[in-house]
Amino acid sequence: MALHDESRLPAGAPVANDPAARWAWVPIRSLGPRHRDRISAHLISLDESDRYLRFGYPATDTQICKYVDMLDFDQDEVFGIFNRRLELIAMAHLAHPSTPADPARGTMAEFGVSVMRKARGRGFGARLFEHAVLHARNRGVQMLFIHALSENTAMLKIARNAGATVERDGPESDAWLRLPPDTFVSHVEEMMGEQAAEFDYQIKRHASHVQQILDAISEVKAHISKSHHIAGE
Repeated sequence: MALHDESRLPAGAPVANDPAARWAWVPIRSLGPRHRDRISAHLISLDESDRYLRFGYPATDTQICKYVDMLDFDQDEVFGIFNRRLELIAMAHLAHPSTPADPARGTMAEFGVSVMRKARGRGFGARLFEHAVLHARNRGVQMLFIHALSENTAMLKIARNAGATVERDGPESDAWLRLPPDTFVSHVEEMMGEQAAEFDYQIKRHASHVQQILDAISEVKAHISKSHHIAGE
């Protein structure tokens, strides 16, 4: 599964040059079946080159919709980052094979990520990778696998900075990251992150509803004002 994010920040690195925002928290929320439309919209928004890096080929809208329809939210994990308008600006797919491809590597999961062009340069790809590592290790995954085009240097750099072993075979590369075992602290960290992200999402959702109401009121006022103006002529 290909990776793509033009951010040059490694996992755990600052998301901005401003010291005040150096360790700014990024809300990452788990996605489910009800988010399929948002996932489709996010992936379809990628241009041809981005789709090529994400899927390994320039996927069409139809192929993307088929991919989204086939997402198994019971077996795999899908994470996302939403902006204030509840637009899915970055997402990651952590796929759990039923059996490991190489028994010597242990339990394995495959990671893939995409970030909208307008949201790049903020370290979202690295943050999603960090989140996937924490989530996977807390579920007994021993090895995180990444299959990417060799030209996708940004995400391969993130993998290397996390300690992954990268094996290049011409135009394609595989990265393998051995995960540490879970701990009490890692489970608490994940739980707190999930609760905070859910709280953040609900605030954005409420704000979005309030804005919709204000927009509707504004539209009604404009219509009434126009009607009064016409009636006075």
